[in-house]
Amino acid sequence: MPPLLSCQNISKSFGAHTLFRDISLSFEAKSKTGLIGPNGSGKSTLLAILAGNQEADQGQIFAGKHTRVVHLSQNHSFDADKSVTEVVTAAISDRDEEQQMLTAQMILSQAEFADTEARVASLSGGWLKRLAIACALAREPDLLLLDEPTNHLDIRSILWLEKILREARFAFVLVSHDRLFLENVCTHIVELNRCYPQGYLGFQGNYSNFLEKRRDFLNQQQAMEASLANKVRREVEWLRRGPKARSTKARFRINEAHRLQDELSQVRQRNQVEQAPALDVIGTGRKTKKLFSARHISKKMGDTTLFNDLSFELGPGVRLGLAGNNGCGKTTLMQIIHGSLDCDTGTISRADGVQISFFDQKRQELDLNQSLRRALAPDGDSVTYQGRSIHVAGWAKRFLFQPDQLEMPVSRLSGGEQARILIARFMLSAADILLLDEPTNDLDINSIAVLEESLLDFPGALVLVSHDRAFLDTITTQIIGFSDQGGKAALYSDYRQWLADLEKSRPTKAAPAPTARKKKQLTRKKLSYREQQELDNMEEMIAEAEQELAACQQNVAAPEIMADADRLAHWCRELDCCQEKVEALYQRWDELERKEAELAAHQ
Repeated sequence: MPPLLSCQNISKSFGAHTLFRDISLSFEAKSKTGLIGPNGSGKSTLLAILAGNQEADQGQIFAGKHTRVVHLSQNHSFDADKSVTEVVTAAISDRDEEQQMLTAQMILSQAEFADTEARVASLSGGWLKRLAIACALAREPDLLLLDEPTNHLDIRSILWLEKILREARFAFVLVSHDRLFLENVCTHIVELNRCYPQGYLGFQGNYSNFLEKRRDFLNQQQAMEASLANKVRREVEWLRRGPKARSTKARFRINEAHRLQDELSQVRQRNQVEQAPALDVIGTGRKTKKLFSARHISKKMGDTTLFNDLSFELGPGVRLGLAGNNGCGKTTLMQIIHGSLDCDTGTISRADGVQISFFDQKRQELDLNQSLRRALAPDGDSVTYQGRSIHVAGWAKRFLFQPDQLEMPVSRLSGGEQARILIARFMLSAADILLLDEPTNDLDINSIAVLEESLLDFPGALVLVSHDRAFLDTITTQIIGFSDQGGKAALYSDYRQWLADLEKSRPTKAAPAPTARKKKQLTRKKLSYREQQELDNMEEMIAEAEQELAACQQNVAAPEIMADADRLAHWCRELDCCQEKVEALYQRWDELERKEAELAAHQ
């Protein structure tokens, strides 16, 4: 079966800065691909090129006939005065009015919109993201391209999206830095990174499987550097003895020595690319045991009670996470701790002279027209960090910015690079308490891991809002979880305990008793017992068949098998059989679902 979409030798640069070169990828029907890489490696740009929204500098895109490609970018704007139903129907304006309404109602129900006539202006960032996802799903893609789809989604919404993608009948490629999300939904991972010979590396399997294979690959590349270094050392010693290139053999060895030196230089450069920003949050060294305490505090916004009778303390080593739906009051509570907002009732006490630093998820303080140089060092060509002056070029290097980026406007930087600017500013001030509102938004996986290490070493207290479950698990010692209904917030050991408590408190709706007519309908024709069993087990059967297919694909691509004609022929035959099996299962699934729908329609 031909791929839905493929690209060959795609390259893209902005000025002198090369994002990627000679990228060749293909995406099969129902494939589930995660696209990762450092900030600025070109992930969003590659998605836009695949979607046809940007042009590559060179290379070609091939799309299958009738393949519908839908691109869900990070940024989306809707008419604030329209209802969510109007927004979804506008996304599928190529259908007749009745189909538009039916599809919109079905998709909005799937997206869990309680009020389908709600105005866009009334939606939080998380619900706007849900609306964007709903519009993309309504267009019935064959291949869905998702750029950071979990940004602005709360944990419950991320779990909802995970379920959608795990059960998806369409193929998708998603850019994400959420490690647990990648682990749970992707069966193929591709990383864009200049540490690889081709500029990218991909493996079949989930994210943890990719990490194992990536580690093995980089270890082999390090071993290759050591081996090449030994060879080059011997050849350099030979060259120093001044051999004369009188014979063909001598000329060949001289040329080979230069070739080895070039190869060593390339491998060494690749091995040096794999680095992380130097993130080190400064503590004041204060020894006070109680930095902040709240006793029986409450807060209302308009007629809505965000929390009531909440008590907690912050001291050195306390790492408190805030978990709850968007708009529940997490940021409001952080503002109360910071002192920029007052609680309605209860008492707040802060240690004398306590230093509080607030990292806000909103990037309004960034001047997009400003150069990177000026954004990092607004008052000159240096910054003061831990009492010493550091030149802006050196400070930029700590955050993985290249010298040729210093004069680049902030607007040309990726979302993750802009986030690193804010972190660079944030790090210049010492603090007793850190308030971090979504600090991992747009950061690449490597940067998140380094930020985790820095926060674990921070001697003071911190309060953290994040929907990155792996980040919460690593950092926090306890959680304040907000209820769905509002007005209640309580301490939990971790986010899982909070989610379990939410499930217990959710009201259960009793199913209405069937009417006499309905009872009669229930006795009418349905799938046979054997067919129903087959349908119920179909997803599991397909998953097993796709695992077998993935294993065959890996074997066919293995260098040791490709070098053996007999083994390669055997695995190519196995690959054909596995592909036929998967296609047959999907065809049978369609047959059973059509039959089930036809029987239901005649009841």
